[in-house]
Amino acid sequence: MKQLHKFIFIFLSIAALVGARVAQAEPAEATLDKDASAALNALYERWPEAKALGEKAKGVLVFPNVDRVAVLVGLQSGNGAMFADGKVVDHYRIDGVSAGLEAGGQSYAYAMFFMSDKALESLHSAHGFDIGASPNIVILDAGLAKEFTATTARADVYGYVFNQKGLMGGVALQGLKITKVQG
Repeated sequence: MKQLHKFIFIFLSIAALVGARVAQAEPAEATLDKDASAALNALYERWPEAKALGEKAKGVLVFPNVDRVAVLVGLQSGNGAMFADGKVVDHYRIDGVSAGLEAGGQSYAYAMFFMSDKALESLHSAHGFDIGASPNIVILDAGLAKEFTATTARADVYGYVFNQKGLMGGVALQGLKITKVQG
């Protein structure tokens, strides 16, 4: 009888821990979805051409807060949400490393507009999506964005870096990898 009580106690303890972990995960995803949506809306308000691009995109991946620190070697990471037809359909993580003459710390938002099925397929592959590898990605900054329209879009993926905070300076080689968060 004591063995049965121990087994029930252990089973209920494990169930409570798993339940608490699931309960914690849901608000984190809900917060991420809300933050990603707010970041995307802020991007659309600042650059209306981004909204036109978003309307043509097969998917829009938004990282509302990517943190980056560096002293010769840099690290960056953040979590994001993929939007399709205005709804969150998946969650992703971005991680990166850099090396060179750089120092500082910053946070920023990053949005990627996937314009083709081929680009989305590359993202959904089991090994993740390496920025700098195919498909072709064009980063639109404030200057280039002014010259850009959705009708001139020819690349597979367009990216916007925005809402930058902090101070980062230098020159470095960088690699970024985006992977799907298994839910």
